[in-house]
Amino acid sequence: MNKNIIYIGLALVVGLGLGFVFFGHTESQILTESHNHEIGESSEKWTCSMHPQIVRDEAGSCPICGMALIPIAIDSDGLTAQQFKLTKHAMALANIETTTIGEASSDDIQLQLSGTIQVNDDEIFIQPAHFNGRIEKLYVTSVGQKVNKGQLVAKIYSPALLSAQQELITAYKMKGSQPELYKAVRNKFKNWMIHDAQLNAIETSGTVINPFQIYSHVSGTVSEISAKEGDHVMDGKAIFKVANLNTVWAEFDAYENQISALQVGQTVAISAKAYPNRIITSKITFIDPILNASTRTVTVRAVLNNSDHLFKPGMFVEGAIIRMQTINTNKLTIPASAVMWTGKRSVVYLKANVDEPVFEMREIDLGTKQGDTYEVLDGVDVGDVIVTHGTFTVDAAAQLKGKASMMNTNETSKTTAAVIETKSMTSEKFKDVPEVFQKELESVLYLYLNLKDQLVDSDLKSAKLQADLLLARLNTITTESISNHPKMMKDWKTISEQMKTDLVTIQNEDNLKSFRSQFSTISLDLIQLIEKYGVPIQVYVQFCPMANTNKGGYWLSLSEEILNPYYGAAMLGCGENDKIL
Repeated sequence: MNKNIIYIGLALVVGLGLGFVFFGHTESQILTESHNHEIGESSEKWTCSMHPQIVRDEAGSCPICGMALIPIAIDSDGLTAQQFKLTKHAMALANIETTTIGEASSDDIQLQLSGTIQVNDDEIFIQPAHFNGRIEKLYVTSVGQKVNKGQLVAKIYSPALLSAQQELITAYKMKGSQPELYKAVRNKFKNWMIHDAQLNAIETSGTVINPFQIYSHVSGTVSEISAKEGDHVMDGKAIFKVANLNTVWAEFDAYENQISALQVGQTVAISAKAYPNRIITSKITFIDPILNASTRTVTVRAVLNNSDHLFKPGMFVEGAIIRMQTINTNKLTIPASAVMWTGKRSVVYLKANVDEPVFEMREIDLGTKQGDTYEVLDGVDVGDVIVTHGTFTVDAAAQLKGKASMMNTNETSKTTAAVIETKSMTSEKFKDVPEVFQKELESVLYLYLNLKDQLVDSDLKSAKLQADLLLARLNTITTESISNHPKMMKDWKTISEQMKTDLVTIQNEDNLKSFRSQFSTISLDLIQLIEKYGVPIQVYVQFCPMANTNKGGYWLSLSEEILNPYYGAAMLGCGENDKIL
């Protein structure tokens, strides 16, 4: 009996022990754990595995792709909200290199400028009509035509010249008795630039010449035609203009932050895309004292010897200032490879801890680009250590960790697009352009936009097809509506021919990178045409400073949304709206 009681007691003790093990949590403990669990959940951050720039305080769906958000691991190593740490293994795989910022030296550095070849205005000459009349026949019919001194250029009907010839014939017959009268009549023809051979023919034949032949007293390449057959001309009015292309101007656009590094007399090394292995040196002869308010640039000019006629007006050129004359040795410079661009922002990654792979993003203000370096106005100091190789890898790591990066400025960034101020061009300048011609140019624009969209999709095969269609359309543009506007015709021929050449070149590009590089020149061609003639729709000029190995690249769009054709999905939103046409 006593043994049974002992066994029952032992069973109760064991049962209570097991019950405590499995069910021994009190209600207060359960509530506490539940409360702590809720606190842990509320402190978590959530992101998208495909779009790490998206960071939210609670679970949900990605506003870009719709995928379910995943939790972000909270840093536990005491780093600031802007800092993150890479493992040594990740550092080695990414081949990350850093540089300590120091002061600029006074070694030779270069300032790169872009520009075009222009006609030397100092070498433009006018062939005028020296008497009143009507053009019966004009032999100078196209811009670009070569004219030599003494060449027959026109036949003109002139009532005043007819009566003067009759007077000359009469005076010639009275030459023996009234030599002074004969001399005065003949001198009148010299004032009209009539050749002696023509006067002699009138005197000996006794017959007036009608219409009268006009011979050129200038030589050069026709740059403008101011009259056509049937027009009435007046004494002194220009029939055409010729340019001596033995010298040309290389005109560059210099931005505000580059002006202080420029001065007249500096040596500039000039190269053209058409002759990549040929460098011509010249001197800066002119710096425009007036800033262009719309482009924020000034014109910098150099005169080139062009006796071999290599340089054609309208040709794109690049200039490098071989040695800058004044260098502030207190300026900070950093390698261009360290800078990342997104819209108007330029950022670098600093190594926050010299002994540990801890990094943080820093926005900086840049000054002049000097060769392969940038002057830094604000954001970093002497002694700071910055990433110069592997910056994209570091940026990707920052995004994955939910830290400030190139794509998002802080860890709680939303997807709202930044509002970029744009500069609008007035349509007043296009009022004289025929609407039918603007429609022609609009059709070119739409084919260009198709080409741009294929580059956004990184589809080289389709992009080449669109380039072929664009070239075909450009070749069929009719210019009848602007045929009575010599300046418009001149500009159209110069720019459109350059664009055709660039489109032929792009057809030979066999890889996407080089194709995109050539696309930037085609974009500049079309921008020039639209700026000259306008189109009946609103067009955005957009710019990516990182394109073409940090040289920058423009493109056109009908929307202010940035869809980058130079990088496609890799950096689709990189760029800014520059202006509206």
